[in-house]
Amino acid sequence: MITAEGLGKRFGDKKAVDDVSFTVRPGMVTGFLGPNGAGKSTTMRMIVGLDKPTSGRVTVSGQEYRRLPAPLTEVGVLLDAKAVHTGRTARNHLRAMAATHGIPSSRVDEVIDLAGIGSVANKRAGKFSLGMGQRLGIAAALLGDPHTLILDEPVNGLDPEGVRWVRQFVRHAASEGRTVLLSSHLMSEMSQTADHVIVLGRGKVLADAPLDDLVRAWTSTTVRVRTPRAADLAAVVAGPATEIISTGPETFDVVGVPAARIGDLAAEHRIPLHELTPATGSLEEAYMALTGDAVEYKSKEIA
Repeated sequence: MITAEGLGKRFGDKKAVDDVSFTVRPGMVTGFLGPNGAGKSTTMRMIVGLDKPTSGRVTVSGQEYRRLPAPLTEVGVLLDAKAVHTGRTARNHLRAMAATHGIPSSRVDEVIDLAGIGSVANKRAGKFSLGMGQRLGIAAALLGDPHTLILDEPVNGLDPEGVRWVRQFVRHAASEGRTVLLSSHLMSEMSQTADHVIVLGRGKVLADAPLDDLVRAWTSTTVRVRTPRAADLAAVVAGPATEIISTGPETFDVVGVPAARIGDLAAEHRIPLHELTPATGSLEEAYMALTGDAVEYKSKEIA
């Protein structure tokens, strides 16, 4: 379990993290989201002792990271896949890490196979592609078979097979009762992976909720309707809090009325229905609605 209590970090006059509190619980994948500059990476660095909090505290399994007797066996971390000795081979990089914690060399071979880097294990890490570097970073995070995983953009640079593997792996890790904190800007991938979501914006917690609850709270459900009497049914469904969007001669979308109510109205007025399909909003839509006012580095809109 990861627990942050009133966590804050200043860099000069800038508050990178401002009174952040949350709990990352075992047995689920917790997504860590936010725009660039939101404070995610700084928060992760404070969790593992790379940055010292200006205020508050953060613990892993009840202890500060720096007090853990064997950190690699407690917490697996991927913050910067490029943070390796470029002259070492992947195998020797992992062996050097293992030696600091008394981890047997057989475990090095296991994580090499697990991360799919067996064919390049004896090549220098400095020659690795972005994707291979990510796989080596993931292998390093798994080296101590830790109970807690903290992964910052682990699928960056991976091919579709690698992205799928990371998704399956973190979900399996959570199913084993491990604590998983996963940061990513890929909303479609996060929606398939995370159970719970913490969203930061300008250094503050904007949301801390189960993924499905977050999507429901920040998006609208649209119902796609198809009927040969579209105009008649649209007139019956219409109301002051209802939005009706015509999409064709026999189809329209409805926002503000649940599918069951539309079906009841169609039956009541003897209007045939050929399609009645509710579609909930996406995590991307919820994220954009939630963080719209918290984007520090905003691109110019393209006409």
